[in-house]
Amino acid sequence: MNACYSTRMEHTPTLIPETSALVVIDLQKGIASMETAPHAATDVISRAAQLAAAFRAKNMPVVWVRVTPSKDKKDALAPATDTPARSWDMPEDWAELVPELGREETDIVITKRQWGAFYGTELDLQLRRRGITTIALCGISTNIGVESTARCAYELGYDQVFIEDATAAQSAEQHAASVEAIFPRMGRVRSTEEVLAALA
Repeated sequence: MNACYSTRMEHTPTLIPETSALVVIDLQKGIASMETAPHAATDVISRAAQLAAAFRAKNMPVVWVRVTPSKDKKDALAPATDTPARSWDMPEDWAELVPELGREETDIVITKRQWGAFYGTELDLQLRRRGITTIALCGISTNIGVESTARCAYELGYDQVFIEDATAAQSAEQHAASVEAIFPRMGRVRSTEEVLAALA
């Protein structure tokens, strides 16, 4: 962790209960089963569950985002790319949120059809109707679903807190590229411990 990043981590963010929400990206069976770095998916899930409980305790919205194509798969993106696209022949439970998250009925569940959680979904609507102006963001993968969601949130004018140790990618290098170069330009990068302290 570089010195600049460490300095940022010293300052506890302000999370106002009436205007802040937790948004968790793609902690579903088909994605959370992958090997991740620099944090194991099991640790990301555990921290996300802890964060969700803390947000609920303050009556703050908890949003679980998952990704899957529709049943006929006709809305699955398939552009020409240098890296082959993921096959959508997934198990039936691929898009189910992992049970360890402890999802409750009051939580909001958003289903997306692409990397980012805002485009083509009602996420912005659900947040704005609750008066949310700040989102605490985490999940898998740092450089794909989380970063894509963050970029749109930035363009929509949301303040953001990125929870570094509740986020992971397929490699430590991919994770670091977002956490050290991209996220600090769109919001504040903090740890689970710091976010919990801000809620205490």
